[in-house]
Amino acid sequence: MRVAVLSGGRSSEHDVSLASGAGVASGLRRAGHEVLAVTLARDGTWLHEGDELALRPGRGLLEADVAFPVLHGPFGEDGTVQGLLELLDVPYVGSGVLASAVCLDKVVAKELLARAGIAQVDYAGVRAARWAAARAAVLAELAALGLPVFVKPARLGSSVGIAKVAAAGALGAALDDAFAHDATVIVEAMSAGIEVECSVLGSARAAEASQPGEIVLASDWYDFAAKYEPGGMQLRVPAQISETARELLRTIALQAFDHFGCAGLARADFFVEGERVLLNELNTMPGFTPTSVYAKLWEASGLAYEELVQRLCALAIERHAEERSYRF
Repeated sequence: MRVAVLSGGRSSEHDVSLASGAGVASGLRRAGHEVLAVTLARDGTWLHEGDELALRPGRGLLEADVAFPVLHGPFGEDGTVQGLLELLDVPYVGSGVLASAVCLDKVVAKELLARAGIAQVDYAGVRAARWAAARAAVLAELAALGLPVFVKPARLGSSVGIAKVAAAGALGAALDDAFAHDATVIVEAMSAGIEVECSVLGSARAAEASQPGEIVLASDWYDFAAKYEPGGMQLRVPAQISETARELLRTIALQAFDHFGCAGLARADFFVEGERVLLNELNTMPGFTPTSVYAKLWEASGLAYEELVQRLCALAIERHAEERSYRF
């Protein structure tokens, strides 16, 4: 296959995306495929071999068979690039416009999970306009979540802009910091459970869940350094949870993948409190860096990295062909 690997982008996860893109490109080359590296600059420019790309609707992308947008956060993982690839009429790895947009917005995603009856930690969403108009009232409402809590920009990943708040007096400053990244912020109650992640691979017709892995941290919580610096965390596979919790977790991962209408891949993040399994979020384009969990879980489940990225491209081509068969 001739694969256009997109990385970089306008979000604060630009450098993480570049590392993910390099990993995907290396895996595809080892599998015998031709890679066309497309870098999305911080200003939004698309570049290939140093030249700016001219994108024409309906004309594909560099005559690639498929695009692999290894982009994280806004302007890449939120449905925007997926919509552009739809207009270019090129198959692409990962979820479509709606699923990408919904899963990146933590508040919207949690509201939909709640309607589906999927257990999760207590949370509250806060909009910037209300925070500016009624700080005292918002803080009083958030007190119901207890302490500690995690304060997060609603539409960022890689732990960017996140703070763990253990004292009520620090909550306002944490909200101010989070609002510097996004107009919507989510505040989540802390779970005493262990962090467990599960990778999902497949399509709307048939998807499978990996062996779950436990995140063992050297730090207090799973911050940016723990995710991407060597030794920041260890992945324990299989996770040290009961067989009942393990199978429930895998079932919920597949249920959420289907509920959101995801395609290709997703990583489901959980807290496990004994036999109680809480879904925290679903990531539609998880990292592919050397320390990233998604591919490691599949390797532990018997699927090599080269086979994984190759299969993702094949799934994208199959989905594109199927969707073109409908009469819009």
